[in-house]
Amino acid sequence: MTYFVGIDIAKHKHDCFIMNHLGEIIHDSFSFTNDRLGFTQFIDALSKLNASQAIQIGLEATGHYGMNLKVFLEANGFSFMEFNPMLVRRFSQATTLRRTKTDKIDAKQIALHLTSVEYKPYPNKSYHIKNLKSLTRYRDSLVKHRSLQLVTLTNILDRMFPEFKPFFKHSLTSATCVYLLDHYGTPSKIARMNLDSYSKMSSKLRRTFSYAKFMELKRLAKDTVGLEDPILSFQLQLALDAYHFAQSQVEAVELHIANEYAQIHAHIHSIKGIGLQSAASIFAEAAPFERFDSYNQLLAFAGLEPSRHQSGNTEVKGYMVKHGSPYLRQTLMNVSTSMLIHNPVLYEFYRKKRSEGKHHRVALSHVAKRLVRIIYHLEIYNTDFDFAKMR
Repeated sequence: MTYFVGIDIAKHKHDCFIMNHLGEIIHDSFSFTNDRLGFTQFIDALSKLNASQAIQIGLEATGHYGMNLKVFLEANGFSFMEFNPMLVRRFSQATTLRRTKTDKIDAKQIALHLTSVEYKPYPNKSYHIKNLKSLTRYRDSLVKHRSLQLVTLTNILDRMFPEFKPFFKHSLTSATCVYLLDHYGTPSKIARMNLDSYSKMSSKLRRTFSYAKFMELKRLAKDTVGLEDPILSFQLQLALDAYHFAQSQVEAVELHIANEYAQIHAHIHSIKGIGLQSAASIFAEAAPFERFDSYNQLLAFAGLEPSRHQSGNTEVKGYMVKHGSPYLRQTLMNVSTSMLIHNPVLYEFYRKKRSEGKHHRVALSHVAKRLVRIIYHLEIYNTDFDFAKMR
């Protein structure tokens, strides 16, 4: 006999339904709070089941709301399996015409869905996976926040010194840009820079910033059409402070990501063109890879597969489905651009798709699909990337 336990995750409480393999209700839907008392009540309910029988626990992947419960289950020796909420919803729609939806009904539907699939519980190493996922997603939010600070800096400079950003090829992230803004900031101070200023800057940066460019920037600062206002100068300093703080946070998180990733024997980073941070993000979102029977399932999880509709003699292939993890899909698309530089085989594949008339982003999505296949092979067969084996 096997017990099937369905849990509907919510913010402040969870609902549970328990049945056996015969479809008999062992414990009708009940709620328990998202705290120590509630978790203890839930474990007490499980302890009353026949200890000689298997217990399969299923729950929806609902972000951080269920994280504490999953850790508690692992600590008490119970395994669990996560489902994409869309799969549970479609299963529910296929088994009933009723449109009533409650948390208690959802818990029952999860238990029923659990009976219809192969049980693939989360692995014991999920501790590091959870940490990686939390850190990489937090880094993503910090990077976006840092980008907002750059937008703020751009808006201020557009009014104070509009010639500054175009002079640096429309990028404010170079060490030279940051140095000038930190030490001088306003056009009047930049216009008053002298040979001593150039020497200090060259010594500090240890990179090429020719004296000709130095003099050209001084001229632009002197002839700027921007408005040098005390309020704008104040806002510029605040924006710079916010940017530096965001940058320091990103660097701190990246250090923790590197430490966590080192605890996991992964192989994604062995692919030339995929940095450690991107590799950690891909692994955190996709692992454990054993839960996918083929790379096609991983492709679907990333939302990279095209929609397809067939009826009779009519077959239509549509746009990218975009279900699954948006973080995984975003990272895969980003690193696919690097693949065009570092992997000649994938570059030729990209050129082939472009020659077929496909748009750049569409051709890039095909590169991402090939990349998913490579990543799946490396992690399933526990091997590093070997360019000689590409075809």
